[in-house]
Amino acid sequence: MMNFAKFGNELYSGKRSFDIVGNRRRWFAIGIGLIILSGLLVGIRGINPGIEFRGGSEFTVSGTSNPDPQLAHDALAEVNSEQVARVSTVGSSAIRVQTEELTDAETGELADLLAEAYDVPTGDVTSSFVGPSWGADVTSKAVQGLVIFLVLVTLVMALYFRRWSMAIAALIALLHDLIVTIGLYSGVGFEVTPASVIGFLTILGYSLYDTVVVFDKVRENTEGVLDQTRYTYAEAANLAVNQTLVRSINTSVVGLLPVASILFVGAFLLGAGTLRDIALALFIGMLFSTLSSVFIATPMEVVLRQRDPKIAAHTAKVLDLRDRRVAEAEEVGLTADEVLAEARAGGLVAGRHLGQGAQPRRKTKR
Repeated sequence: MMNFAKFGNELYSGKRSFDIVGNRRRWFAIGIGLIILSGLLVGIRGINPGIEFRGGSEFTVSGTSNPDPQLAHDALAEVNSEQVARVSTVGSSAIRVQTEELTDAETGELADLLAEAYDVPTGDVTSSFVGPSWGADVTSKAVQGLVIFLVLVTLVMALYFRRWSMAIAALIALLHDLIVTIGLYSGVGFEVTPASVIGFLTILGYSLYDTVVVFDKVRENTEGVLDQTRYTYAEAANLAVNQTLVRSINTSVVGLLPVASILFVGAFLLGAGTLRDIALALFIGMLFSTLSSVFIATPMEVVLRQRDPKIAAHTAKVLDLRDRRVAEAEEVGLTADEVLAEARAGGLVAGRHLGQGAQPRRKTKR
């Protein structure tokens, strides 16, 4: 098996390259398919709002030796037969029961019935009420923060990279990540809670960070691209994606492993809703943020950038010269691959290794 470091060096130098930008239509089709799938999941299964957003009463039964959900359903049926309880297990000895809004009398009666059904003291059954207005405030603030975030991101990236195409491409990739994350989260069926909303907002920063790293390399590689005829803008951008590919893989693996551990512990061991909700949102978002920074953001930036007449003319000029060189090479017996290898966009763009002669010399004492 090839050494991973050697693999990364070959990608960085251009000796080995994946044509990610050249196959951009394939990646765009996959991205659009994921967005459509996410929309279908939300439309068919719907978003499952937590009690913080829909409002209602919540009961927690601790220390039970028989966490049978049916006991909670039977207890609620005695108090209010028109309601259906949402029952979930918390750990191995606790039950969480959520209902619609109950009166004070119904709340006290249900707490006593739950204590009797699960054979625990009345003090081990706690109850609370959450009004729907609190969830509405959280939703309003989250949407407001999202809009402000997107506007500031667009302005900052346009100023930092001095290219509107990078700002728009990053915004498209970011929206792709958000839509896919919400769709797949909805498909799993977990409740949307304040913790999951925090997870959705957190992945925006992660997606942006990953994209900025790749775009910084794209800007470095394409600096002065119009002053040469060896390679096109798209080829220089593709080299940048390959050069940052190993870094993207390493960062995503390091980030996903602890999140996956939290998701496993929260979902299967502790049954803790908060850990489970935020971990699932982060896991999906971080995974697709890494993929979109490679397969969506940079190819989309190239598409937007090629609308520039100067870039389009330069691309046509490079390809025309390359075709002529191939034709001339074939006349003298050379293969097209040999000619194209010389025209490949490669080499260390920043910090070229100049050899030992370029190293600072130690001063000798006289």
